[in-house]
Amino acid sequence: MFKNHLKIAWRSLKKQPFFTFLNTFGLAIGIAGGILISLYIYDELSYDKMFADADRIHRIHADIKFGGEDRKFAVTPAPMAESAQNDFSEVELAMRFRTQGSMLVRKSDTEANIKEIQTTYVDSTFFKMFGLDLLVGDIKTALKSPNTLILTKSAAEKHFSVNEAVGQTLILDNDNSYTVTGVIEDFPKNSFLRDHTVFIAMSGYEDSRIVNWGSNNYQTYIKLIPNANINDIQEPLRGFLDKYVIPGVQQFMPGITKEQFEAAGNHLIYSTMPMTDIHLHSDRVAEISGNNDIQSIYILSFIAIFLLVLACVNFMNLSTAHSLKRAKEVGIRKTLGSKRGELIRQFLIESGLVSLASLLLAVVLAIILLPLFNDLADKDISMPYTNPFFWLLLLAAGIALGLFSGGYPAFFMSKFIPVKVLKGTSSNSIGGGKVRNALVIFQFAISVFLIVGTLVVYQQLDYIQNKDLGFSKDQVLIVNDAFTLGNKSTSFKEEVKKLSYVKDATLSSFFPTPSSRSDSTFAPEEGLTDQENALNMQRWGVDHDYVSTMNFEIIAGRDFNHDFKNDSTAIIVNESAVSVIGGSPEDAIGKRYTPDFSAENPEYFTIIGVVKDFHFSPFRADIESLSLHLSNRAYALAIKLESGEFTNAISGIEGIWNQIAPGQPFDYYFMEDSFNDTYQSEQRLGRIFFIFTALSILIACLGLFGLAAFNAEKRTKEIGIRKVLGASVGQISYKLSVDFLKLVGVAILVSLPLGWFAMNKWLEDFSYRIEIGIWVFVFAALLAIAISIITVSYQSIKAAIVNPIKSLRTE
Repeated sequence: MFKNHLKIAWRSLKKQPFFTFLNTFGLAIGIAGGILISLYIYDELSYDKMFADADRIHRIHADIKFGGEDRKFAVTPAPMAESAQNDFSEVELAMRFRTQGSMLVRKSDTEANIKEIQTTYVDSTFFKMFGLDLLVGDIKTALKSPNTLILTKSAAEKHFSVNEAVGQTLILDNDNSYTVTGVIEDFPKNSFLRDHTVFIAMSGYEDSRIVNWGSNNYQTYIKLIPNANINDIQEPLRGFLDKYVIPGVQQFMPGITKEQFEAAGNHLIYSTMPMTDIHLHSDRVAEISGNNDIQSIYILSFIAIFLLVLACVNFMNLSTAHSLKRAKEVGIRKTLGSKRGELIRQFLIESGLVSLASLLLAVVLAIILLPLFNDLADKDISMPYTNPFFWLLLLAAGIALGLFSGGYPAFFMSKFIPVKVLKGTSSNSIGGGKVRNALVIFQFAISVFLIVGTLVVYQQLDYIQNKDLGFSKDQVLIVNDAFTLGNKSTSFKEEVKKLSYVKDATLSSFFPTPSSRSDSTFAPEEGLTDQENALNMQRWGVDHDYVSTMNFEIIAGRDFNHDFKNDSTAIIVNESAVSVIGGSPEDAIGKRYTPDFSAENPEYFTIIGVVKDFHFSPFRADIESLSLHLSNRAYALAIKLESGEFTNAISGIEGIWNQIAPGQPFDYYFMEDSFNDTYQSEQRLGRIFFIFTALSILIACLGLFGLAAFNAEKRTKEIGIRKVLGASVGQISYKLSVDFLKLVGVAILVSLPLGWFAMNKWLEDFSYRIEIGIWVFVFAALLAIAISIITVSYQSIKAAIVNPIKSLRTE
C-alpha cells in the first residue's frame, strides 16, 4: 500500500512542476536560514562550556555607586579571591586575572620584538580552576614562582618550538625577564580566553599582594564544591562591604560607617554570575573579552522561527490552493471507495516527499552559504558533519515540518464531498479561502515587521556613525608602543609633526575610542573626608597637545599651556564632572581636588578648564565624569592627518619610527576603525537582519506568486467574459490584484504597531538613541505594497492578455 501511495505521490508532483518547485524551494530557503541561525545560536550558547566543571565556576563582580557615578564592574579588589576562599566553605578554589593588554615580547638573544595581543597575570590555581593540562612543562610548579610565565601553543611557536620552550627566557616590553615554565593548547574561539596567549605568574605582580579594598582591578573567579548552591554565599558576599571595605576606607575617611555610606546615596554590592552566562549576559566595565548580548540571540531565534513558519505557511497555502484543482480527483476516489484516512496518508506522503527534497536542498544551500554567513556574522562556524545528533535532529525537524506543513492541506482535501465536487461546485463554496487569506496576512505581517526592524537597526547605526561625538575621530592615526621609545618618544612626536601631511600629534595612553581606562575618587579641598562631596572621575594622563589634537571644545577656562608652570597640578574636566560638582562650568574653574585621600599632605589639582562632553564609552552608556592631567607616561602617539593619501603618511611616519627605534615593530591603527569595532555586535545584527528579512520577503513573494497564478487560472472564464464585454487589460489586472493588495494592507496594519513596540524595546538599551520616525513605517508599508504589486502583476497581466476565445473554451 505504501509503495502504491509513493508512486501516486511521485506522479502527482511531476504533473505540477511549477507548484512543486515553489513549494520545495520556498521550504528549502526557510530550512536553510533556520540551519544557519541555529548554528550561530549554538555557537553563542556554547561559550566557556568546554572547561571542566564549567557549571561550578562563577565570577564575582561589583556594582558601585560613589562619587556621583553608578557603575557595574567586572573586576573586584585584589584580596577578594583569598577572602572568598577563606570565608565560604562552599568555595573549593579561587583565582584572579589581571589583564595587561598587548605586550612586546622578545627572546633574550635578539632585539626583534613580537607583539602578543593579550597578556594576563594569573594565579597558580589557574590550571585547577579550568581543568587545564600542559602540553609541555610540570603543572605542579608552573606559575608558582615570580617572573615565570606559560605560553599558548601558537605563541610558543612564534618564539621557539613547542618542545623547546620550557626553560627559555622572554623579555616583556623591553623590561623584565621571564622564564617559560609551560605550554598549553590554544583556547577555542568560543572561550573568553580566546585571544590570550601569554599568562604570567601573579606572584610576581606586586600590586596583587597589597590588601586594598578600595581599588578594583582583578577578575575574580571561584569554583564551588560539588552540589554547593551559589545562592548560599550571595548575602554573606554582600556583607564584605561592612567586613572588609568600610574598615579599609576608614584609613582615609576616618569615622565612616556602612550606615553613613548608604545614607549618602552610595552602595557597593558584590554578587556572582555563572561563567557560562557571562558572554551573553554581562556588559560591565573591564570585561576580560568582548561579549555579545542575549537580546541579539532572542532576536535571531525569532527570525529563525519566523522563517520556518513563513516557509510552512507558504507550503500550506499553495497546497490548499492547488488542491482545489484536485477536487474531482478526490471525489472520484471517494466514490470508488477510498476512505478519508487513505486520502490523508496519500497527501501526507506527497508532503513528505516535498519536505525531504526541501531538506536536502536546504542542507546544500546552507553549506554553500555558510562562508558568506561567517563573513556577515564575524564567525568561524563549520557544519557539524561528524555529529550524528545534529543530523538526527535535522531529519526529525524535516519530518515534523513535513507533517506540520502537509497536515492541514491533507485534512482539508480529504473533507471534500464527492457529490458537490463532481457536480463542479465552485472552489469558493468548497472552502479554504478564509484560511488562505489569513495565512497571506500572517506572511506579510512578519515580512513588514522584519523590514521595520532592519530599518531601525540601520538608522541607529547611522546615528552612531554620524552623531557629533565631541571629538574628531576621522583621519587620526594611532601609533602604539610609544613607551618603548623611552625618553625619545617626545622626539618622535616632534619629528612626526614636521611632516607636511600632519596637522597635530599628542602622546597619551588614553583616547576616546577603546584604549586604557583609569578612574579615581577625588575629594574637594573643603572636605577631605566628606563622602557626599567625593567625585569619581576617569583620570587620563595627556600632554599639552591633547585637547587640540582631539578637537575638544573648551566651554570654560583654558587649555594646558607651556607658559604656565603650575599646569603640572592642573586638570581639565568635562561637563559631566561639573554636573556632579554643581554650578556652571565657569563656577568650577579654580576648584581644587585631590585623589590622595590617605596622604598627610595631599597633592591638589586645580581645575583650569572644562571641555564639552564627548563620547568615550559605547552609546549604551551615559558619559562619565572625566579629568585630564599632564603626564610624561604614554603608550601611544595619536596623529591628526591632513585628508588625502594616507599611504604616503604612514610610510613617512614608519620611516621616522625605524630611525628612532630600529628593530621595534611599527604597529598602528586608525581611530575611526577602533570606533567602528566598538559597535561590531550592532553592525553584525544589522547585516543578519537585512539578509534574513530579504529571505522572508522572498518566501512570502513565492507564495503570493503561486496564489496569484492559481487565482488567475481559477478565474479564466470570468476574465474571458470581462474582455468580451470590453474590459481593458489594466482593469482586469486591477481586478485580479486588488484582493491581494487588501490582504497586504491588513498585514501592514497588524505589523507596524508590533514593529514599533519591539524596536523601541531594543533601543531602550542605548542611552543615546534615535526616535523612530513615521517615515520608517511609511517606507516599510510602501515597500511591502510595491513588492506585492510586482509579484502579483506578472500573473495578472499574463492572464489579462490571453485571447478571450481561449479563456471561454477552458471550461
